[in-house]
Amino acid sequence: MNILRMVGDAIRYLSDGATALFSPNRDEYPNIGVQPFSGDPYSQWVSDSDSIDKPEKAK
Repeated sequence: MNILRMVGDAIRYLSDGATALFSPNRDEYPNIGVQPFSGDPYSQWVSDSDSIDKPEKAK
């Protein structure tokens, strides 16, 4: 009888996790809209690393 209860508890534990994972969001964040970007533009280091993957244009 104890084994059946443990199996039932394990199935309930897994099904509760799957239900929470695949259920719709219940987030209650305020609707504040899009926030403007107020940071610095990306650095020269980022733009240099982007050019490594891109082929150079023929002159």
